[in-house]
Amino acid sequence: MAQWTSAVGAAQLARLLNSQQERPAGPGTRRPPAYRALADGIRLLVLEGRVPVAARLPAERELALSLSVSRTTVAAAYEALRAEGFLESRRGAGSWTAVPAGNPLPARGLEPLPPESLGSMIDLGTAALPAPEPWLTRAVQGALEELPPYAHTHGDYPAGLPALRSMLADRYTARGIPTMPEQIMVTTGAMGAMDAICHLFAGRGERIAVESPSYANILQLMREAGARLVPVAMAEGLMGWDMDRWRQVLRDAAPRLAYVVADFHNPTGALADEDQRRRLVDAARSAGTVLVVDETMTELHLDDGVEMPRPVCGFDPGGSTVITVGSASKAFWAGMRIGWVRAAPDVIRSLVSARAYADLGTPVVEQLAVNWLLSTGGWEQAVEVRRAQARENRDALVAAVRRELPSWEFSVPQGGLTLWVRTGGLSGSRLAEAGERVGVRVPSGPRFGVDGAFEGYVRLPFTVGGAVAEEAAARLAAAARLVETGASGAGESPRTFVA
Repeated sequence: MAQWTSAVGAAQLARLLNSQQERPAGPGTRRPPAYRALADGIRLLVLEGRVPVAARLPAERELALSLSVSRTTVAAAYEALRAEGFLESRRGAGSWTAVPAGNPLPARGLEPLPPESLGSMIDLGTAALPAPEPWLTRAVQGALEELPPYAHTHGDYPAGLPALRSMLADRYTARGIPTMPEQIMVTTGAMGAMDAICHLFAGRGERIAVESPSYANILQLMREAGARLVPVAMAEGLMGWDMDRWRQVLRDAAPRLAYVVADFHNPTGALADEDQRRRLVDAARSAGTVLVVDETMTELHLDDGVEMPRPVCGFDPGGSTVITVGSASKAFWAGMRIGWVRAAPDVIRSLVSARAYADLGTPVVEQLAVNWLLSTGGWEQAVEVRRAQARENRDALVAAVRRELPSWEFSVPQGGLTLWVRTGGLSGSRLAEAGERVGVRVPSGPRFGVDGAFEGYVRLPFTVGGAVAEEAAARLAAAARLVETGASGAGESPRTFVA
């Protein structure tokens, strides 16, 4: 990596290091030298994603003062990290965090497991559930009944069918966000929306601030668009965003775009509160950053009594800062490739104009199907089925993992489709490789970070329940035993796919 893209202050790094829980040493166990313990602490923070990759570390003298250790100790720790590939330095530019070149990076195509392979493999790579029937069939039948008038046209609607744009605008208005149809563009899924936004706002070499961890497919899309990703670490547990870090990154890095998932974040499941949303919009506006908010999980609140905060765009009444992305893929069915963008009318016009050089428009029949669901009440009934299924699967998976892998740590989210799991010190990449050997596919943590962070994590979606969830946890335990004994095929690239 050529240079640092964010910075970690001495006081902040000292707090992070002091928060690490040391394992009690057994009888006769010798403590490592101070420099070694410091180097291991920084390395762990990088691998866990609590300190981003490409973050400039404080000068040796500053960190020594904050930690109350000698400068020699810090210098020796930095030298050890450089030797191991976790630190890079350049005279005049300082030192910044890195990940060794040999570590597997999440840089290849991300695909779900082919359906024909599902008989022998439990797929925990894709955070998507089967279609909620009979609503899919009814929606397609309703779409076919509405199709004849459209069949007499050319069929190209670059901004989306007027009826669906109007319906989506009305739904935002009902949520307390006055919206006109001119503020909506229908896209081919949320990925199509993000692709259009990135090409319009963030050319090759532009900086985009992203949560760390973040949604793997979006990170890959941004990489392939040539963006420079600036990771911003999430707060601990399910506490949402660390606003001090966000404000610092937006001020110092001045990214053109920032991408966030405020509602049941993928992969952690965190739900940002209203104060965090207000402060993030204010910080983005001050920095001149366009804030892209992914709402694909917003309707998947699973527990009773969950109070959903106001949408992030509700804190941007002028419409100059926030662009919102929605989709039918998570709340309804991944095979229904309908997404949308809500933004200021001039932004929508620019996106529509640019679309002529991409996909021209979204399939008419699928738009009609979603419009049928939204206009008949079928959407609410289908989503309720989806919530019940996800809730049952979540509870079964949580119980099975806690039983089979008691050392693994996670917080149970109140919504969404994923668990973000700390694997008790085991390599997520090695677990992914070993999992395929024992019949369970699971995405490793580095797929959700920037340049290989989160090696000590895996993401587990709520896509299986009952006996299948129990068998999945048993196979994960078997994979963990392979990794612990060194029989997991170390050195091979894991073949883990996510959605």
